[in-house]
Amino acid sequence: MKATPETVTMAMQMYFSGMSFQFTANAMKLKGVKISGVGVYKWTKKYVALMEKYVDQITPQVGNTWRTDELYVKIRGNMKYLFGMMDDETRFRIAQQVATHKGTDDVRPMFRESIGRAGKKPHTLISDGAGNFHDAYRKEFWSPYGEEPSPAHVREIQMDGQVHNNKMERQNGEWRDREKVMRSLKKEDSPVIGGMQIFHNFIRPHMGLKGKTPAEAAGIKVEGENPWITIIQNASKRKMTLGD
Repeated sequence: MKATPETVTMAMQMYFSGMSFQFTANAMKLKGVKISGVGVYKWTKKYVALMEKYVDQITPQVGNTWRTDELYVKIRGNMKYLFGMMDDETRFRIAQQVATHKGTDDVRPMFRESIGRAGKKPHTLISDGAGNFHDAYRKEFWSPYGEEPSPAHVREIQMDGQVHNNKMERQNGEWRDREKVMRSLKKEDSPVIGGMQIFHNFIRPHMGLKGKTPAEAAGIKVEGENPWITIIQNASKRKMTLGD
């Protein structure tokens, strides 16, 4: 059977839902699609790159409280940290960044990307007590001369009480579940990292959002029964229009 948009996106759905590239290929063969694990990876690489350029141009209508946190991932056999910035209200993952060290690497690029993507700064930032989060907050979010109100930075996470990062931890849990069946990533700009962000924001419904995706909660409507196909088609049209 020749690969169709439906079979390609089915494979991507299987992979980002938790199957390995090889298990996904084996499942596709049962449906008559002859593909290897490497072939599924190539599909993923091609279409994630296309979708990223498109979805990065869409401004989500996020709230005024953002959360940031990190989790470790294995890249080329070495432990790295994947930092993320998430909107508290919609759970939209605004930006992310791979770094080598947890508390000392510069995460200002992620903070700047978050402002650019959302078109604004938050009123409140919630993080743990890591110094690099506060340094990025001071340099990217805080207004030293009072031109505009500076966001509050909540740094003291109280697991028994008032303020904690449980929503961000649940999002990180998606990655931890994914890693159980995923070999070490090959590079820091792996399509898996960008694909997981797209899957979280645009594809996967969330119980905490009453069955909506974060994109829907942030005012982004993806038409059609297969959102993968819709996003890829829209991204392809944009590419042809811009000639990039």
